[in-house]
Amino acid sequence: MNQDSIRQRFDSFLRSRALKLTRQRERIFERAFETHEHFTADRLYQWMRGEEGSNVSRATVYRTLSLLEEGGFIGSMDSGRGELIYEHLLGHDHHDHLICLGCGRIDEFQSMEIEKLQEEVAREKGFQLVRHSLRLEGHCKDCQ
Repeated sequence: MNQDSIRQRFDSFLRSRALKLTRQRERIFERAFETHEHFTADRLYQWMRGEEGSNVSRATVYRTLSLLEEGGFIGSMDSGRGELIYEHLLGHDHHDHLICLGCGRIDEFQSMEIEKLQEEVAREKGFQLVRHSLRLEGHCKDCQ
C-alpha cells in the first residue's frame, strides 16, 4: 500500500470526524510514514522541529498521533520506560517485539509457530481472534 493511498484514507477518516487534513497533520502523517523506526511522540516532535519552516506544536503532534492510532494507521506500545512507542502499521506484515528493559532497544520478529499456537489456543477456547500483539520484555545481550 503506497503512502498516497494511505494519506487518502487518513483524509477520509478525518472528514468522517468533521476534521480537516491541515498542513501540520499532513506533515506529521508524512514524517511518521517516512521512518521505519519505532518512535516516541517527543522524538517525532524533535524531527518536526528540525525541519525548516516547520511550525508544528507538541500538542498537535500528540493529537495527530492519537488520531492516527484511532484510525488504525499507527500502533503504539508501552516501552516499559514510561512512554509510548509508535510505529506505522499499514503496508507491514504482522510482527512481534522483543523490548530491552535496560536500553529500550526494540527488535521485531516473526514466528509462524507462535502465530499458529495463538490461533489454536483461541480456537480451543471458542474465542474469535480479531487481532493480537506479543511483546517479550527482558534484557538484550548488551544490557545483561
